Amino acid sequence: MSRRSQQRFVVVHRKTRMQELVERFNTWPQARFYLEHNQVDVQDYLDEHDLYQQRLNEVERCLKERGRFQWLERNLLPTYQFSPDDIVVVIGQDGLVANTLKYLKGQPVIAINPDPERWDGQLLPFRVNDLAEIVAQVQAKQSNIKAVTFAKASTNDGQTLLAVNDLFIGPKTHTSARYRLSWNGQSESHSSSGVIVSTGMGSSGWFQSILAGAMGVTGKFGHPLSGGFAWDDRWLQFAVREPFPSQTTGTSLVFGEVTESKPLQLESFMPENGVVFSDGVEQDYLAFNSGCILTIGVAQHQGALVAA
Repeated sequence: MSRRSQQRFVVVHRKTRMQELVERFNTWPQARFYLEHNQVDVQDYLDEHDLYQQRLNEVERCLKERGRFQWLERNLLPTYQFSPDDIVVVIGQDGLVANTLKYLKGQPVIAINPDPERWDGQLLPFRVNDLAEIVAQVQAKQSNIKAVTFAKASTNDGQTLLAVNDLFIGPKTHTSARYRLSWNGQSESHSSSGVIVSTGMGSSGWFQSILAGAMGVTGKFGHPLSGGFAWDDRWLQFAVREPFPSQTTGTSLVFGEVTESKPLQLESFMPENGVVFSDGVEQDYLAFNSGCILTIGVAQHQGALVAA
C-alpha cells in the first residue's frame, strides 16, 4: 500500500439550521409549520441545507480517491482523538474553523467555504473545486501554512482551556464580576462586566468592539490596534469591560499586553456563576468561583491553517 493511500482525512462539518430545527421539533413538517407560522422563508433553509449536503458529497468523492476518510460532526470535537499525521478539512463557517483549531496539535487545516454567496468566510480561503490541488500541496509539504497563536487559561486545580480567538472571564449572567487582577508586577481589585483576552486571530472580532466603544466614549479617532495584530504574534491583549471605580475597586489595570514572560492572573471573589469560556462557546467553560486562581498566557503550540 502506498504512503499516499495511507493518508487519513478528517472532515469536520456542522448541522445545518434545518437539521437543528428537525432535532428540536422531531420532524421536518413540524419544523416547517413553526417557520411558516412565524412568516420565515422556508425555502432559504432548504436551499442552505441542500447546497451544504452537495458540498459534503463533493468533498467525500474527492478525498476517498486519495486516502482514508472520516466524518466528524462539530459536537464530537472535544472527545475525538486526532492522529499527528491527519489532514483536517473543515467545511465552513469561520467559527467552525476556530473551534476545530484548538483541538489540534499542529495538524494542517484546509478550510472550505461551502456557500460564498452566504458566508464571507475570512478563515475560509478555498472552494470545493480547489480541494484536490490543495490536498496535493499539503501532502507534498508545499502548501502555504499560516501559524495561529492560541491563548491558554490554566486554573490552580489543573484545568486548562485554549482559545483561538478570545477568552472571556466573568459572570455567567448580566451581573458584575468581582476578582483581583495581577499583571506586570501590579495588582488591583475589580468590579466589571468581565475581561476579554484576545489573540491575533481574534483581534479583528470582539476585541474591536471594545476599542470602538472606548473611542466613542472618549471622542478619539483611531487606535494602534484598530487593525488588529498578526495571527502568529506571540502575545495577547487583555481588556476589562466596564470597570467600576469604588473605595475597594480600581480602574488603572484595564488594558495590557500578555506575553510569555508577562502573564495575566485573576483571582475570583465570586461565590458562584463565575465562568471562563473561549471563542464564544459558552457551553464549554471552566468555573471561575471563589478560590479559583486563573493564569492566562500564550500557549506553547500553534495552529496551522492552510492559506491560499
